[in-house]
Amino acid sequence: MNLKIYKQYILKSYLFYFLVVSFIFFVLSFFLNILEEIIFLEKYNVGIFYPLLLTFLNTPSILFEIFPFIFLIASQLFFINLQENEELSLLKITGIDNFSLIRLIIYISLVLGVFITIFFYTFSSNLKYSYLTIKNKFTNDNKYLAAINDNGLWIKDEFGDDKYVINADEFTNNVLKNVTINQLDEDFNLISIIISDEANIENNEWKLKNAKIHYSDGKKEKLDELKINTNFNREKLNGIFSNLTSLNIIQLINLTDDYKKLGLSNIEIKSHLYKLYLFPIFASIMASIGSILMLNFRHRKSKFFNLSIGILSSVVIYYINYFFNLLGITEKTSLMLSVSTPLIVLILFCFIFMVRINEK
Repeated sequence: MNLKIYKQYILKSYLFYFLVVSFIFFVLSFFLNILEEIIFLEKYNVGIFYPLLLTFLNTPSILFEIFPFIFLIASQLFFINLQENEELSLLKITGIDNFSLIRLIIYISLVLGVFITIFFYTFSSNLKYSYLTIKNKFTNDNKYLAAINDNGLWIKDEFGDDKYVINADEFTNNVLKNVTINQLDEDFNLISIIISDEANIENNEWKLKNAKIHYSDGKKEKLDELKINTNFNREKLNGIFSNLTSLNIIQLINLTDDYKKLGLSNIEIKSHLYKLYLFPIFASIMASIGSILMLNFRHRKSKFFNLSIGILSSVVIYYINYFFNLLGITEKTSLMLSVSTPLIVLILFCFIFMVRINEK
């Protein structure tokens, strides 16, 4: 069934302002990010190509984080346009009240949110992965790699003249369990294979317990404790996979399972996934807040005042989300509660102000 004419008009008008605001924030994010990339790459003398490339790859990921606030501002601009053209009064005459108008904006935002979560986020995460891959080539960390798969934790490390390929079955607190270390020389010839029950990695100097050393010439040695120097410690290993925006939803789900098998905390990954699942709802709430603000302050003539109220609300909402997210990640409260509480508070805010919205 075709949409009614007024619904088509509202859909086109709202999408227009959503795209305009998205473009403005994309441009702002682009120019702010390119300055950072130029500063980062200035010592490598690579010209302007790499800063431009890295910025193009990274900006969609930045834009995704800003999208909830884009929904709020876009809804404000949409209502500013209706008020300036006196179309709100015209819609009321035709039987379209404020509540019906906000409800339609919420539906549109919900559908847009689903599209952004499924398609745009996948697109931006792939670009972010390429961004990190390219940028890693310009850092010293390129030769220090770590990965998790079904066979446990794998680490490639270089310290001095030695190269290590390390595998562990489990990582709990400061300890790697069932550790196998292949020690290689500069030409990648095998020097020894070290097998240990566990390794304390609190510092860069690892302490291996019950270490069995198998040398390449056939000799064997057993030590109660063995110390080796590496570029990894507990803090670095915990943070090595921290950039979750470079993984799509399927990869995040798989990574959650891998972390669980290895004994690593997957709280941050779950928190990120929950926020992705709830993104469409968050987007529709932000759009409704923008609409409510405009209908309650429409007697104000200044666009600057109205938009300032929206930006201030966005800042407050951001810090509320940040605070509750910290509570969840630090396990001060349940993860689902930390993600859902800000949304519940915002929904209650919307309900309170929409009770008499038709009288505005």
